[in-house]
Amino acid sequence: MAGNDSARPRLLAELDAVSRRYIASYALFNQAVADRIGLHPTDLQCLNLLTLEPEPVTTGHVAALTGLTTGSATRLVDRLERAGYVVRRRDAGDRRRVLVIPVPEKIAEFRQVWEELSGDWSRIFGELDDTELAVIIGHMQRTVEFTGERIARLREGRDAEGAG
Repeated sequence: MAGNDSARPRLLAELDAVSRRYIASYALFNQAVADRIGLHPTDLQCLNLLTLEPEPVTTGHVAALTGLTTGSATRLVDRLERAGYVVRRRDAGDRRRVLVIPVPEKIAEFRQVWEELSGDWSRIFGELDDTELAVIIGHMQRTVEFTGERIARLREGRDAEGAG
């Protein structure tokens, strides 16, 4: 589904530019929210990811979610705990495991601040039909997978194509 070949290079260049602006605007928004609630931007995104997990997780899982080393993930959880966003509790099923548990009241505060600062996202998508929304969702899912692969390659010291 390549589309009109004469328009494609222009559209791909426009997509590149708008993607870069989108990523930069989101990173700057993330920084502004983090500044507002007194967290580091990485801590804010970790907190965001923790709220998407169905169950409490271990610090090792936090490391996997964020791509941090276990030592860095431990320090991140320490900061979230000091800020009151999470607590650590021994796993009732396996006392050797320590779980990172979001604090519901602080998560509610976090979500309220996020919503106040981000505004009404639904107005951006309200005029789109279900097919258009599905295209956007598919794009975002592919982007998450693609960037996850690129992050792994960067952390392994490989370039974007996988060569060393």
